[in-house]
Amino acid sequence: MLKMFTLTDKLLFISALLSLVYSEVLFFNNQILQAIFIGIWVPSILGFGIYLKLLGKKNNE
Repeated sequence: MLKMFTLTDKLLFISALLSLVYSEVLFFNNQILQAIFIGIWVPSILGFGIYLKLLGKKNNE
């Protein structure tokens, strides 16, 4: 299952996951604004990963 993901895919997913966890840690430490700021990174990181995947497919055609 994991063989279908490239190293870049795995690194982007791990960075998004770490961003989410860090955001939750900040939230529960009562640093709400910082938690929201870090939490907004998650969809941006995943969107960047999708963009890179689409560029790779376009170059392979």
